Amino acid sequence: MQASSNGKGTTGTIGQPITYEKIPTQIFADSKEASYAVAKEISDLIRQKQKEGKPCVLGLATGSSPKTVYAILVRMHREEGLSFKNVISFNLDEYYQMEPDSIYSYHRFMKEQLFDHVDIPKENYFLPDGTVPAALLRDYCASYENKINAVGGLDFQLLGIGGNGHIGFNEPGSLINSHTRLITLDHSTRAAASMEFGGLHNVPRKAITLGVAPILNARRVVLLAWGERKAQVIKGAVEGPVTELNPASYLQAHADVSFVVDESAASELTRIKTPWAVDSVIWDNKMIKKAVTHLSQTLKKPILKLTDKDYNDNGMSDLLAQYGAGYEININVFNQLQHTITGWPGGKPNADDTHRPERAQPAKKRVLIFSPHPDDDIISMGGTFQRLVDQGHEVHVAYQTSGNIAVADDEALRFIDFVVDFNTGFDIESPNANKLFLDAKEFLRHTKNSEIDSPEVRKVKGLIRRGEAKATCRFVGIPTSQAHFLDMPFYETGTVQKKPIGEEDIKIIENLIEEVKPHQIYAAGDFADPHGTHKVCWDAIEAALQRSKHKNFMKDCWVWLYRGAWAEWDIYEIEMAVPMSPDQVLKKRQGIFKHQSQKDGVVFQGEDSREFWQRAEERNRGTAQLYDSLGLAEYEAMEAFVRWKF
Repeated sequence: MQASSNGKGTTGTIGQPITYEKIPTQIFADSKEASYAVAKEISDLIRQKQKEGKPCVLGLATGSSPKTVYAILVRMHREEGLSFKNVISFNLDEYYQMEPDSIYSYHRFMKEQLFDHVDIPKENYFLPDGTVPAALLRDYCASYENKINAVGGLDFQLLGIGGNGHIGFNEPGSLINSHTRLITLDHSTRAAASMEFGGLHNVPRKAITLGVAPILNARRVVLLAWGERKAQVIKGAVEGPVTELNPASYLQAHADVSFVVDESAASELTRIKTPWAVDSVIWDNKMIKKAVTHLSQTLKKPILKLTDKDYNDNGMSDLLAQYGAGYEININVFNQLQHTITGWPGGKPNADDTHRPERAQPAKKRVLIFSPHPDDDIISMGGTFQRLVDQGHEVHVAYQTSGNIAVADDEALRFIDFVVDFNTGFDIESPNANKLFLDAKEFLRHTKNSEIDSPEVRKVKGLIRRGEAKATCRFVGIPTSQAHFLDMPFYETGTVQKKPIGEEDIKIIENLIEEVKPHQIYAAGDFADPHGTHKVCWDAIEAALQRSKHKNFMKDCWVWLYRGAWAEWDIYEIEMAVPMSPDQVLKKRQGIFKHQSQKDGVVFQGEDSREFWQRAEERNRGTAQLYDSLGLAEYEAMEAFVRWKF
């Protein structure tokens, strides 16, 4: 699929679409397709410079966004003969203080992602030094920028974007003429990095960053953004004013810049969110639902109260012309939304299912819930999980990963002490177990923040999370024999950086599907981070489903996608909404509480300071309130799902 793009400008000429975008933006179906396009541009530039006998000077970024770009460049080097011998590279930033061999350093990141796998000379790549003494920093930063100028400046600058709009580590408040310097990191930036560092308290408070001015001096700039969590800041940078509150907006002044984004990161752009306001559209059913629900939300009017004038005044006159009176459109969309609501997520037995989201037959279904971490099932769809069990379906839960890196060290120590004391108190002789736990205890007492957990410690932490998942299953009412702990190998690295999924990962999923032969599969569908655990877990499920889809039992299997505690499906996308009463909301909360290691100071808190049960409840209540505001029945809370089709 080709990318869609739009140029600069805010007004259109006759016959031309209006555009609100001040930065050329290319939208791709997914991050992999987008990354290939960017890698191809970089490789073409390198080869062109080679023909000219000139060096190719690249400005490089770190973080999750460019990982696939680097992987594709490595493949091009190995399989297509792309040489990096003429490349000189300068990285944007580095944490301060940070040793270059630390597992958290950008030096190590770049070596592992790119430099160690291509033929770039070691003397040709440069990264800020996170160990420079404070007294020498000013001169060091000036010399770093001078090195760039000495080789003729940057031919190409690759950027990511922070949730607050930072480029490099130029946080909000950075000036357009800022140069390379030491900067204090914004709390939101540190919170976003807390997963990589095993908790916010481990994230450095400062970093060295290339300034905005040298970034803008690059001859070509490409900024990458993936996932819906970047959607608002992308809209601000592309369509909003130039402001120091969103440093990426400074790129509006650049003569040769492109934003390369996936569909999720583009979702708030005017041409995606309200395309009828920009150009003529094909009014298929999905577009009508999107437009009518958006109109209802914008005007704060229930759908059935929308008038022809409302449609005409908001750029939807052609919809009226095509389909007639607004009232008929209102009724159609209202009924579609009404039909998504069901208290029977497994289907209602002996009922007409013509307008229900799930089939009535078979009345008792085998259900397989995939949970990327040991608590995603209860956090994301705990009410539906409980409803399926209460209505007599055979429910299995597959915990895809151990989730061990999300357990704090002191929590692991508490359990180790318990096991040792338990064995002593009951006079149980278990030399091997005692040695294992004592070794883990000793490791935790002397470990450094930058050190990977030992296999014994990872095992202990995994057992903690496994026990909590079993407790949830018992609480909901399924036997632990229907809880499947897959421990997928891609996850077991001991760090946030995971391996790509492999054949073994896919086979584990495929075998379980074959064993259960489900009528329903539920899986996590939030893919904000293309390298995140949820996305990788889904990739394994999708691969297994593609292999299994020809089997007879799969003809009766429907796949439903849920989302996590951070975001919900857009209302026009929702195909099944399961309402919850106040008592059911409370019971879901109690189920989440079974995961005690994830309460009261979560290792990977992120930017959101709320606990997981609070996030889930507010999201579920928000979905119910949205249905209510559109004029449908009022419920306490709702969990929402989208059907994925083979």
